[in-house]
Amino acid sequence: MSRWIAFIVKNKIAAAAVAIIVLGGGGWYWFASRPAKIETFTVSAGEFVQQVSVSGKVTASQSVDLGFAQSGRVTRVAAKVGSIVRAGTVLAEVENGDLRANVLQREAALETQQAKLAALKQGTRPEEIAVAESAVRSDTVALDRAAQAVIDAVRDAHTTSDDAVRNKVDPFISNPRSVNPELSFQSTDFSAELATESGRISAGFMLAKWQSEVLELSTSSDLSMANASANANLRSVLALLTNANAALNRAIITADTTQSEVDAYITAVVTARTSVNTKTSALTTAFTAFKTAQANLEASEKNLALKRAGTIQADIDAQAAQVKAAEADLANAHALLSRTLVRAPFTGVVTKMDAKVGKIVSSNTSEISMLSTDMFQIESYIPEIHIAMIELKDTAAVTLDAYGEDVPFAATVVSIDPAETVRDGVATYRAILQFTAKDPRIKSGMTANVMITTERKENVLSVPQGAVSEKDGKRFVRVLADTTEEDREVIVGSVSSLGLIEIISGLSAGEQVVLPVAE
Repeated sequence: MSRWIAFIVKNKIAAAAVAIIVLGGGGWYWFASRPAKIETFTVSAGEFVQQVSVSGKVTASQSVDLGFAQSGRVTRVAAKVGSIVRAGTVLAEVENGDLRANVLQREAALETQQAKLAALKQGTRPEEIAVAESAVRSDTVALDRAAQAVIDAVRDAHTTSDDAVRNKVDPFISNPRSVNPELSFQSTDFSAELATESGRISAGFMLAKWQSEVLELSTSSDLSMANASANANLRSVLALLTNANAALNRAIITADTTQSEVDAYITAVVTARTSVNTKTSALTTAFTAFKTAQANLEASEKNLALKRAGTIQADIDAQAAQVKAAEADLANAHALLSRTLVRAPFTGVVTKMDAKVGKIVSSNTSEISMLSTDMFQIESYIPEIHIAMIELKDTAAVTLDAYGEDVPFAATVVSIDPAETVRDGVATYRAILQFTAKDPRIKSGMTANVMITTERKENVLSVPQGAVSEKDGKRFVRVLADTTEEDREVIVGSVSSLGLIEIISGLSAGEQVVLPVAE
């Protein structure tokens, strides 16, 4: 025994080697003969999320350089660098007093045309119709009076003519009312003598007929005809008086016809001629007034008919066209004025203001710059392998390097460029994400880390992507049923951000999927 112990002590190294060999061989045999441990994954329904991680840069949603459309001297500057202005705010302007006056004139012209159109659409007011009816009544009365004045003038002309013949001519005519009247004296103007005698015969018939016409005259008679007849009768009486005067002026003085008698006859004839001429003028005046009264009544009646008829559509359409023309003129005036103004195209902050009061500026030269402050956005360039997964309106969680991963911001994809942008030799696609809420902490130029959710589903069956194998174009998973394993064909869908693959069909919740053993 002591020898054995001494041998072992003497040969420690050899003994250790023997022990290792024995133990190693035994351990190998034990592990090799022991069954391999199986790892499984229990299939369950849950949320399925697919995401794409990209980086980007915060930019203003809008930025612009502004200038005047018209050259001129700057008269007003209404903002400075750092000013936050609303869309439409006038930032600066050049001289434009004449253009502003033109706008006011065009506005007044438009208001006038609009008022006319409104009046036409409203139609005639009852008060206007009442005024028109009153005018018709007044003109009717005036016409009746004028008609009576014509009748009176005709009657006076008849009376005067009858007096001129019977009381001024007949005294020196024998048998004046017979068919054979003769002058009571002889005249050397034989033609005047004959004309006077024949004229007296005609005058007798004329006066008789005229008297019957005068007796029948009324305001409803044809006064134009009565006037024409009276003027013709007056002219025939004047002709008779003219011939009688000529015969008297060449009368032969005898014992039976003294000079004093002739002179008295001449005076009577001259007086008669004056009276007839006066009545002729009076008749002309009366008839002219009658025609004027007729015209006035006709006009007032037409005006009343127009008032009662109201406005026709053609007049309304014509006036509407005038309104449109006035609107176009006003729009042109505003356009000319706007060329002298620089307005903020959006709500934002002024970042440059080179325009100064009194400065002469040129057209289309940048004097002012702005950045939008309404909503910031993220500009990101997405690799080609991910772009097919991303769609407009996809939501995203954003973190900014300035605030760390614990401060998330929400955003939405609002645009994707259809054409590629090559960056560092790689095809990428520019996408714009809009922050969904304003936040004063967000600044232009910040670096952003973006996680875009491209797909989100509920109650989805999924397994680790590595548990799915492929053979002959089909997909399989190994399922543990009791103590046996079997390969089962499955139909798969998308792969989640966690490495799980969607199972569309082939598995049920609760089944055990055998996971591959790591080599």
